[in-house]
Amino acid sequence: MKKIILLLLLSASSYAQNFDYKSYDKFLSTYVSEKGNVNYNKIKTNKSELDAIIKQFEKTQPNDQWSRDEKIAYFINSYNIYTLKIVTDNYPLKSIKDIPSVWDKKFIPSGKEKISLGDIEHKILRKMNEPRIHFAINCASFSCPNLLNEAYLPKTLDNQLEVAAKAFVNDKTKNTITASEIKISEIFNWFGEDFKTKKTSVIEFINNYSMVKIDKKAKIKYLDYNWSLNN
Repeated sequence: MKKIILLLLLSASSYAQNFDYKSYDKFLSTYVSEKGNVNYNKIKTNKSELDAIIKQFEKTQPNDQWSRDEKIAYFINSYNIYTLKIVTDNYPLKSIKDIPSVWDKKFIPSGKEKISLGDIEHKILRKMNEPRIHFAINCASFSCPNLLNEAYLPKTLDNQLEVAAKAFVNDKTKNTITASEIKISEIFNWFGEDFKTKKTSVIEFINNYSMVKIDKKAKIKYLDYNWSLNN
């Protein structure tokens, strides 16, 4: 019996959560639709709610004691909330690209220094060898994967990333897939090295999620990216 209890405690500890996402989760369900559209007007009107959540992210940051899933969940959520912040701070605008050097601005507190959205994406998340993060982080544009209107949580992370990957791959506004030809998002081009290995190709990766089985020799075309704001 003691052994069983110990195993249960160890199992529970593997899903320990050092960050409370309840406020952030409620914020997303309030201001983001099920399709990922953001009500920036409403956020700007109630900006104190956004500021309070930002303070939470600034106060509690990952350390070496956090699990891999905790860190991935935190930085996905961090990327998304700070994207909402920088867009809201500059709203109204037609595209996130209207903000000069938006992905290089070092405005996000990290320990004693400040980092950028680009740092979170390229220097942190992409280093974690988890290609599905590309379907979870949202760059406030229509061609991006939809912004999930709930927080990513360590204990449900794998399932949430699986759902996000399948949703993005099969979204006909993002990709057009047939057995012999695929017209796919530039995400698969920009970050191609994240989706393929020495033994697998981008097509094989997509086939893990596509409802249409793609031939290994299918023609590939990358679609123009729509940077219009996801409002």
